[in-house]
Amino acid sequence: MSHLLNALAQANGASLAVADERTSTLTGTGIDVQDYEGIALIVLNSGAASAGTNPTLNVKLQESSDDGDADAYADVSGATFTEVTGVAGTAGVQVLKVNVSDLERYIRVIGTIGGTSTPTFDFSVEFIGFKKAA
Repeated sequence: MSHLLNALAQANGASLAVADERTSTLTGTGIDVQDYEGIALIVLNSGAASAGTNPTLNVKLQESSDDGDADAYADVSGATFTEVTGVAGTAGVQVLKVNVSDLERYIRVIGTIGGTSTPTFDFSVEFIGFKKAA
């Protein structure tokens, strides 16, 4: 257990999507992961929808070598969270593990909200990774 706690103490975090109530699709701002290596965690913390008919939330990770070109981002294979559904539906924390050493320099999230009658979700996405040794 102490090895795990020591490792977590060395981790660095960054927000890919700040906690907020959203009614439309979020295109996150890219973060630079060039100084990170190995396995990183992408953590989605979401509530069930607070409004809407047939509300859905789909969150995925994208990568790019050029943060200045929004169209240069592409989906990271396998880096998609389980869909959050329904007003009384699934809520909680989901975690993806990605090897940042295999990714392009920048990553961002896309949170697509679907449904009708103003579907509304509260969610955030965090990056937790380990910087390269100096």
